[in-house]
Amino acid sequence: MEEERPQGDPPETGRQHGSGLVFLLVTLALILAIGFFYLSKDRPDRQADRVTEAANSADDAARMVGDAARNAADAFRKDDGAGAK
Repeated sequence: MEEERPQGDPPETGRQHGSGLVFLLVTLALILAIGFFYLSKDRPDRQADRVTEAANSADDAARMVGDAARNAADAFRKDDGAGAK
């Protein structure tokens, strides 16, 4: 014989526990996806900063060589001018 249920109660299928677990897993996946997005978002910026720093270092080195060449040329002109007098 079957037990009779009151007419207002839905039949128990065990889905309430399963739907809570699915909601928990979806929420966890969403949190992990957002965290991964924010963590990986900064990587290209760091790499771009490194490239920019390397370019700036090369630019600074070229300026130093240029300044040294200018100073050497100025010193040569001064020496050459003093010897010609």
